[in-house]
Amino acid sequence: MNEKLWGGRFSQSTDELVEKFNASIDVDKHLYDSDIEGSIAHVKMMARESIITQDEADSLIAGLGKVKEKIENNEIEFSASLEDIHMHIEDALGKVVGDVAKKLHTGRSRNDQVALDVRIYLKKETKIIIELLAGFQKALVRMAQNHLDVIMPGYTHLQRAQPILFSHHLMAYYEMFKRDIERFKDCLKRIDVMPLGAAALAGTTYPLNREFTREVLAFSKVSDNSIDSVSDRDFVMEFISHASIAMIHFSRLSEELILWSSSEFSFITISDSFTTGSSIMPQKKNPDVAELVRGKTGRVVGNLVTILTLMKSLPMAYNKDMQEDKEPLFDTVDTLKICTDVYTRMFENIKIHKERMVNACALGFLNATDLADYLVSKGLAFRQAHAVAGRAVAYALTKGKELNDLTLEEYKDLSELIEKDVYKFISIHETISRRISYGGTGFDNVKQAVKKAAGALGLK
Repeated sequence: MNEKLWGGRFSQSTDELVEKFNASIDVDKHLYDSDIEGSIAHVKMMARESIITQDEADSLIAGLGKVKEKIENNEIEFSASLEDIHMHIEDALGKVVGDVAKKLHTGRSRNDQVALDVRIYLKKETKIIIELLAGFQKALVRMAQNHLDVIMPGYTHLQRAQPILFSHHLMAYYEMFKRDIERFKDCLKRIDVMPLGAAALAGTTYPLNREFTREVLAFSKVSDNSIDSVSDRDFVMEFISHASIAMIHFSRLSEELILWSSSEFSFITISDSFTTGSSIMPQKKNPDVAELVRGKTGRVVGNLVTILTLMKSLPMAYNKDMQEDKEPLFDTVDTLKICTDVYTRMFENIKIHKERMVNACALGFLNATDLADYLVSKGLAFRQAHAVAGRAVAYALTKGKELNDLTLEEYKDLSELIEKDVYKFISIHETISRRISYGGTGFDNVKQAVKKAAGALGLK
């Protein structure tokens, strides 16, 4: 039968198809660096507690370094017969240092080992993602800085609603991604827990110094319950949940970029470097990056459903089902990273058509609320003012006019309170200027918000 690290109890060989089905090496080989880092810390701790000698520890640490080099130089052939990255590393270590490699696994199980590996990996990747999201925030803020006074239609129900500043619209996404960063930072608290020493589920009889291992690996705390240590994947579910929310934010932005770059809107032009053409229609310029990000959102949300479904019925402690946690996790990390990176680069190469944006505000009665506010300023109750403004819109529609085009006589027929000053009051620039409530689209409000965000991000 094949030599297995766990084969002592078995009298028959593992079926070849079962070996292939059972193996996770195609996925968890990406954890080799984390696995070796965790093993080195474990070896140092065992030497410190005299579980192994210092000479044995030195040999194992040097050997693990050579195994890492071999993996990175593609000198190790991965095989389903060795199941996972842990057994591959231990097997390769034996070929480098001999029988002392068999002491590496003292006092630990693959259960706590893989839990450690995933946490080491995810700690690093979460910090990278936080930096990438902050980089995208900078791209948003730079664009806002460069287009502070550009006016565009604001939408509800995808219908023109009220004039807003384009920079204000961009800053809404800045706030979304700020919350994403806050979520990932908070998630790090749950990721940053050191599980090694829980062994299979009950702890171990060896005098492990888990606090020392924690210090070597720079974790914030040691896990408190050995059963929970090996069966906890809350941190994976939480991470993918946060990633799903971030991807939904990217997807919402994608939808707007796709619309805005269409001929119907023509608010923006995306650089040729971030678009593609058609194999049959020479005139086409397709926003494929935005479309792909929108599509990949479903992929990440699907990964969340996968991990939630995977964990929902598992009894304590470790179950083989949990081997399936890594594929959705790795895919989520890779997808969110590349989507954030490509969006940051794309944003630096988007041209804004400010005249087209502001001209779009001239149609669709975007200043109807301001007409009502004007009447309120003349002493009319808002509900009554709203009714008058509604009648003004209805009348203008019958005449094929906008509110700005109605004559003073026509306005007088609607309300004697309306005077010549109404035209300035309902002008697009004035409607923006009067949005003075905190967080609103007023010029000064948005300038202050952009300045505050730039300072938080270290921008000038």
